[in-house]
Order: sequence, then structure tokens, then C-alpha cells
Amino acid sequence: MSRSTHAVVMGGGLAGMLSAEVLARHVGSVTVVERDILPEGPGQRRGVPQAHHAHLLWSNGAGIIDKLLPGTTDRMIGAGARRIGFQGDQVTLTVRGWQHRFPPTQFAILCTRPLLDWIVRDQILSAGRIDLRQGTEVVGLCGDRGRVAGVRVRDMNRETTAIEADLVVDATGRASGLRHWLPALGVPPPEKDVVDAGIGYATRLFAAPPGAATVFPAVNVCAYHSVDQPAQFGVVYPVEGGRWIVTLSCTRGGALPAHEDDFQAFARSRLGHPLVADLIGLAEPVTSMFRSRSGANRRLYPERHGGWPDGLIIVGDSLAAFNPVYGHGMSAAARCAAALDRELASGGTTRRMQEAIGAAVDDPWILAASKDAGYANCRINATDPRLVGEQTEHQLRFADSIIEKSLVAPRVCAVVTDVISLSAGQTELGSSRFLSLMHSDTPYPKLPGPPLRPEELDIVRLPAYERVPIA
Repeated sequence: MSRSTHAVVMGGGLAGMLSAEVLARHVGSVTVVERDILPEGPGQRRGVPQAHHAHLLWSNGAGIIDKLLPGTTDRMIGAGARRIGFQGDQVTLTVRGWQHRFPPTQFAILCTRPLLDWIVRDQILSAGRIDLRQGTEVVGLCGDRGRVAGVRVRDMNRETTAIEADLVVDATGRASGLRHWLPALGVPPPEKDVVDAGIGYATRLFAAPPGAATVFPAVNVCAYHSVDQPAQFGVVYPVEGGRWIVTLSCTRGGALPAHEDDFQAFARSRLGHPLVADLIGLAEPVTSMFRSRSGANRRLYPERHGGWPDGLIIVGDSLAAFNPVYGHGMSAAARCAAALDRELASGGTTRRMQEAIGAAVDDPWILAASKDAGYANCRINATDPRLVGEQTEHQLRFADSIIEKSLVAPRVCAVVTDVISLSAGQTELGSSRFLSLMHSDTPYPKLPGPPLRPEELDIVRLPAYERVPIA
């Protein structure tokens, strides 16, 4: 793309900022249009309501961001984020039992979403290459059915103006207005798949016991469930400021805590083990409870659109939004930026850019959507044959067998962790090498309880639940 061009990025969240950073390397000028007034430090904002809940940045996404913005993860850790090695630094109860804490093969960065967004945003904007228009809402697209030529925006004074652009990137997230903007140009909306398990979340921040936020492992506990009953989950993640972020969640048909007084009771009565409830009982809450239900998996397919207008790209949650419990959204945003970078460097057309971005989100899409499709009362409106084809039941049973073996077999676990962290493609789970491992990898004994070390239990002043060997 010529250096004389101007690009507009709609949305100043993580996907928008990473896209703007990439564009600034290839085009003449870049403008980011953001409806909110962005906080000057780590802070919540209206445009990212899910930021109240637990997040993690998988090693694949962290590596991409570090390549684009060297030193970013070090800066996060310096600000109090925690680097968790998987599976060694996490205690996990799945529907098939407890996960052995095998030596880590991948990692995730744990911190609050506002801290991560701010560190990325601050590095990008401080370079001075991007024009940020805050408090400005996109209300439409300029151009015609053949080409998008800019955006129409409305400022805080309710005045509407146009910003011309050679390339427009939609990074406005789940609330994207494309379904209204495209028909106004005479362009039908793209195909859409939705897999909605009705996920709801309730989150509070707690002051962790002294030292626990830097040493005690992350905790992820689910409830045992059947195919006709809702599922419940609870996580305790260490974050900056010596705190734990605790998120409780359920699928459709399950009830979230109605009041803050119900928070610990939900963890004790609805999850498959009292560990999360016991940890909450040791800690002092420092925030009120925040609840939301916005976890549907949704994907658009602009690359399939026969009349897609030139000059328009979709990235991040605008393109593919996931159930946040899997931690794939931020890495998917980074993968979109990396794909855009490669195509811009090679002089790719808008269609080639969108095809590459679509390929970049396919692994996180199918990992999240296929998992949620197995929950009771999940609503599926999709054409993806991996979700609605004749082999779906067989695939779900195979996925359950993989989970069960990965809990006790270290080499199987390493491959599964590579896939979950997006460091390997999900097709690896069907490779001859992996299928051979499923049969040959020598399993450890099943764990009777959470694999917590004595020194970890001492830090949080909990007695041992069971005598459990540590891998």
C-alpha cells in the first residue's frame, strides 16, 4: 500500500490499537476514532464492559504483541502482572477430573484487562504516529457498494462530519454497527455464525493473603455436569496490586449470584470442589460484584462475500467474538494485526487481507465454538460443518477423550496446551503423531484432589484436602 494513503481505524481497544500500530508502518497517516474518552492510566471504560472479568493473554498472543511492541510483556510483569506456566502454575479441575501440574510448556500473562489495554495503548500512542479522536462516534461509512472511502462521525457536540480514508478498519467489537452501515451503501451484511451457550459472569476483586498473589497458583474449577444440565465455573487469578480476580460463571439455565452476599455461597454449592469458596473466604473483597451475559461466540465471513467493498477490513471482536472463559479474544486480536502486517508488506488487496485475517481467527473460533456447542441449551445458528455436521457428536466424544488423557499424560498434555494457547493449530489434534501419543503416552495415576504443595497451602492457611502427589 502506498505511503500516501490514509487509514481510519474504528475503535481504540486492543484490536484497534494493534491494527493502528501495524498500519502506521505501511501507510502515510492513521486516525483512530474512539467513542469513549480513554483513561490516562489503567481504568475501566464503557466500551469494554467485559474488562471487569478475568482475562489471560496466552503465549501466542503475548509473543505477537512483543514482536510488534518489544518489551510489552516485561512492562506488564513490571506493573504487577503474573506470568503463569501451563500446566505447572495452575490448579485445574475439569469435567474429567484434576489436571496434573506437569512442567510448563506454554504460558499466559494474568492481569486486569484495563492494565493490559493501557500498557499497549500507551506504547503505541506515545510514538506520536497516530491521530486519536476520542469522544467521537462512528455513525456510518462513506463511499458506495464498490468501495468504502471513509467514515461519518459524530462528536460530543453532536456535529457530524466525514473523514476520508483509503482503508477503513472496523475494530468496534461486539457492538459493531456494520449491520446498519453496510446496507446503507447497498451492501448486504456478511454471513454470520453464532454459537451461544448463554454464558453469564459475576466477578469481584479481592485482596489476596500476603504473598499469595505472587506465589500461589492460578485456580480454575468447574462443576461436574451432564449433557442436560447447565455448567458452572470459577477462577481465581492473581493480578496486579496483590489482588485476586475471582470470576464465577454459568451456562444457560444456571443462576449467577444475585447479590454480593451470594458470591461465596455460589462457589461452594455450585462448583465441583470447595477450593474457590475457601480462597474467597480468606480474602477481603475490594470491589463490588459486576455481572454480565455477553459471552456468545459469533463470527462473520466477509471473505466469502461476493460483493465485499474494497477498502474495508474487519478485525478483533467485530469479526469473531468468543466466550471469554477460554482467553482467546486478546490473542485473536494480536493474530489479526500480524496477518494485516504481513499482507500490507506484500501489497495485498483488501480481499487478501481479509482472507488472511479470517484464517488467523479460525483456530480460536473453532476451539471456543465447538466447546460451547456441547453445553446444555446451547443455541447454534451456524453453517460451519465442524459445528453442525454429521460428525459433531463423534468430535465431541473425541474431544472428551483428549481432555481425559491430557489430565494424566504429560506428552499429550503438552500438545493440548500448545493448541489451547494457539501456539499450534487445532488440526494437530488429528495428526498421526498426536493419535499415536494418545495410545503410547504413559499415564500418571488420577488425582483425588487439587495438587497443591504444602508450602502453597501454608501461604493461604488452608489444610490439605487430600494427600496428592505433584507431577
